[in-house]
Amino acid sequence: MQLVKNIQPDFVDARGAITKLLDDGKTSIKSILLITSTKGSIRANHYHKEDAHYVYMYSGKMEYTEAPIVDGQPDLSQEVKAELVAGDMIYSPSMIAHAMKFTEDTVWVVMALKSRSQENYEADTVRVKLI
Repeated sequence: MQLVKNIQPDFVDARGAITKLLDDGKTSIKSILLITSTKGSIRANHYHKEDAHYVYMYSGKMEYTEAPIVDGQPDLSQEVKAELVAGDMIYSPSMIAHAMKFTEDTVWVVMALKSRSQENYEADTVRVKLI
């Protein structure tokens, strides 16, 4: 699991702050989504065959669960969980099932490596039951 906790501003002055969420010099983002989720809702329960994405928590809280895919299904014996709050970011690679349960009303940003047009998304996404 690639999780970064409590991302802080890189620069602050009287005008405000600049925070680098992702600046590794190699990642090519094709899609950025701003998503809201209500307390108690569950999202994802899927994996991507090729796509991968970063999730940045702007506000709220979620329980994130992931497990590798073995023979087309999540291997629950290798399941890993983390709690994310505002300022945290997690990376979801391809072929890793992931699911999110929101324990507070949440605003979050997804930065995906592939286009998120509905056609591309559906062709690349395999739904599974993780949580």
